[in-house]
Amino acid sequence: MGESVAGRLFSVLDAFEGEGKGGRPPVLRLTDIAARTGLPAPTALRLVRELVAWGGLERGADGGYRLGLRLRVLGAAAPCPRGLLDAALPALRALGARTGGRADLAVLAGPSADGVLCLVGGDRPPPHATAYGKVLLAAPPAELPRHTRHTVVSPGVLAGQLARVRAAGLAVCAEEFRLGEVTVAAPVRGEGGGGTVGALGVTVSTGVPLDRVVAAVRAAVARVRSPAPAP
Repeated sequence: MGESVAGRLFSVLDAFEGEGKGGRPPVLRLTDIAARTGLPAPTALRLVRELVAWGGLERGADGGYRLGLRLRVLGAAAPCPRGLLDAALPALRALGARTGGRADLAVLAGPSADGVLCLVGGDRPPPHATAYGKVLLAAPPAELPRHTRHTVVSPGVLAGQLARVRAAGLAVCAEEFRLGEVTVAAPVRGEGGGGTVGALGVTVSTGVPLDRVVAAVRAAVARVRSPAPAP
């Protein structure tokens, strides 16, 4: 990259290219960013702070940085209704900051039993193996591939889980998609308490106090005021 301010900013974002441990999005310390960009540490710190303020980067509770929600929204390929996304953004930012995890909004594209689960950032994880999918699925999908030893692949077991999630208004999914990760999600209701229009939740590392994450998800989803459907 060149020496312009924009070039330096782009070089900081480029430092996050690729995957981190376990195939997850990379989390970098300031020293990592300076080393990958070749920028002096004070310059890297200034640029990182500007990106955090804008929403392009997020600072975790451990001091590491990762790509922020605003970048994921800008690059979103998911068919998430714009009004719903706008309504959920403040809650998503608060949830990520409170838990130190990756907060997401999800919708199900296609038939309710075999639809494609779409997260804000364009990711499409398997519905049956995430808390988001367990909130949104009406019935077990036709195929239930195993992703880890914890993945539920029995239609009967999954059907029971879906019934309990609907009753509780909350789903917790531990290491079913990736080892070392737990997702917690709750339904986003339509205007006036109507049907479920999406799922809002967060992915955290195993070992994070679950009661704190559950409370944070419930508080976040309560803040979302779903827009009225277009006439």
